[in-house]
Amino acid sequence: MKNIRVLDCTLRDGGCVNDFCFGQAYMDRIKEGLEESGVDIIELGYIDGAKGAEAGRTQFISDAAIRNSFLKFKKPGVKYVAMIDYGKFDIDQLLPRDETTLDGIRVAFHKKDRFQAIEWGKKIIAKGYMMFVQPMLTLRYSDRELIEFIDMVNEELPQAEAFYIVDSFGEMRLNDLTRISYLVDHNLAPQITMGFHSHNNLQLSFSNAVSLLSHETTRPMIIDSSVMGMGKGAGNLNTELFTDHLNLYHQKNYAIKPLLMVIDEVLNQVSVDFHWGYSVDHYLSAIHSCTPSYAEHFFNKHMLTIDRLDTLLGKIEEHKKISFDKAYAEQLYLDFNRIPFDDTANLESLKAQIDGKSVVLIASGHSILEARDRLSELVQQPDVFSIAVNHDSLIPTDFVFANRENIYDDATEKGLPTLYLSSINTEQSGKNLIFDYAKWTEINGKKSDSAFFVITQILQSLGVSKLMLAGFDGFDLDLTKTYYDLKLARPKTKEQVEQKNKETIDFLKSKSGVMSFEFLTPSKYQEGL
Repeated sequence: MKNIRVLDCTLRDGGCVNDFCFGQAYMDRIKEGLEESGVDIIELGYIDGAKGAEAGRTQFISDAAIRNSFLKFKKPGVKYVAMIDYGKFDIDQLLPRDETTLDGIRVAFHKKDRFQAIEWGKKIIAKGYMMFVQPMLTLRYSDRELIEFIDMVNEELPQAEAFYIVDSFGEMRLNDLTRISYLVDHNLAPQITMGFHSHNNLQLSFSNAVSLLSHETTRPMIIDSSVMGMGKGAGNLNTELFTDHLNLYHQKNYAIKPLLMVIDEVLNQVSVDFHWGYSVDHYLSAIHSCTPSYAEHFFNKHMLTIDRLDTLLGKIEEHKKISFDKAYAEQLYLDFNRIPFDDTANLESLKAQIDGKSVVLIASGHSILEARDRLSELVQQPDVFSIAVNHDSLIPTDFVFANRENIYDDATEKGLPTLYLSSINTEQSGKNLIFDYAKWTEINGKKSDSAFFVITQILQSLGVSKLMLAGFDGFDLDLTKTYYDLKLARPKTKEQVEQKNKETIDFLKSKSGVMSFEFLTPSKYQEGL
C-alpha cells in the first residue's frame, strides 16, 4: 500500500471564498470534524502580517495568534500546518516549534520568488518545522526550469517535508499532470514527499488525483482537498469524496460521517452567502490560464455575453494573468467597451421627442406586474415619454434603453425603438439612437455602466429635471422579488445585493438639487433616501 496522506485545506483555501471570516465557532467545528475524520494534515489558515487577525478569521496575523486563539488542542497523530505567501510575514518572527505550535509551514511563491523562497525554507526548517515547498502555477515552469529548481531544493532543502505540484488555476489536464509528476518523481530526492494541490475549474480535480495515485512510484504522496470542495474559484478536490475513494481502493480508514456533518452544520450555511463551484467564468479562466478573479470581476458586472467575456479574457497580458489587478481589469474592461461615437445628433433628436413631456422610466422589478394596467394608461398619455430600462415587454414604451447586448438583440428583433451604447453596436437604423459609451459611463467621477445611471445622466443633460420611476424595486437575494420575469435575472450574492442597493441610493442622493424622483411603485431605494 502506498504511503498516501490527505491534507485538508478547508480553513485556508476555503477562506478565500468568505474572506476567511468563518467566525470562531465555525472554525472550531470544522477543525473538530476534520480531527474526527482522521485526515492526516489539517491546514488551519494563512499567516499574513499585514492583513491577518488575532482570532475569528483564518487569515492570522502570526503563528502565535493561531496557537493562542485556535490551536488549543492537538489530536495525536494529526499534523497542523499553515500557509504563508512569500514576502507576507517576517519569517524571523516565527516561533520555534514545540508541542503547542504548528507542526509545519507551507511556503507558496511565484516563479520569480523561487530562489528567495528557498532561503525562507532554511529558516523554517532551522526552527524545527516541517517545510512544504509550494511552487504556485507549476505549469508555468519549463521542464528545464522545474528540474533545475528541484535540484536546488534537493541540495539546499534536503529536509523539506514535501515538494508540491500546484495547479493554481485548475487548468491541468491529465497529460500535463502526468508529464510534471514524472519529472518531479524522477528528479526529487527520495526522502521528500510529492504533493498535489488542485483547483476544479475544469472539473478534473478528482480524476487527476485518482490518476496520480496510479503513478508507479514508492515515493510518499500528499493530496490536498477541502470539505465540500470549498475553495477559490471553482473550488478544490472534495475531501469527503477523495477519502471515500481511498477507503474503497487504498485500504484507508477515514471516517466520512464527520465530514458530512461539517457540511450539514457549517458549510451549507456558509454557501448561502458565498458561492464556490463550477461556472462558465471559471472554465474560461482555466482555458485562458489566468486567475479566476478576472473572470469573476467581469462576470459580476452582468454586462457581457459569454462570447464577449471569452474575448475580453483573451486580451489579458501574459504577465498580468498570475495575480488579479483590479485597476488593470477596470481599464481593460473600459477599453474593451470604449467604441467612440459622435452622438450629438442623437441627443438633439431625443431632446426634441422629450420636449414638454413628463418622463417615466420603467425597470424590470416585480412590482410592475401589479401596476401594469395603471402604467399602461400612464404611458399612453400624449404628454408622457416612456423608456423601458433593460427589458422590452409587458408595457409598450416609446423606447427601450439597453446597455446589454442580449436586451438590444431582443428589442431590435421585435422592431422596438431602442436607445443603446456604442459598446454594443455602432450601426444605427430606423428610430434607434446610439450614445457614446465612454462619455455616459462617467458617473460622479467614477466609471459605471449601470443602465439606470447612464440613462439618467443622458436625460439630465437634455434638461430633464424630474423622473417618474416604476419597477425600481431594488435588488434582493430572492430573484422573484427583484424581477417580474426570471429570464431577466442576474443572480447576485448577499454582498453584491447590498452593494448594488447602496450604489443606487448614493446615486439618487447625488442628484438631489438637480433632479427629483417620483416612485410610482414600491422601492427599497425610496426607503434609503
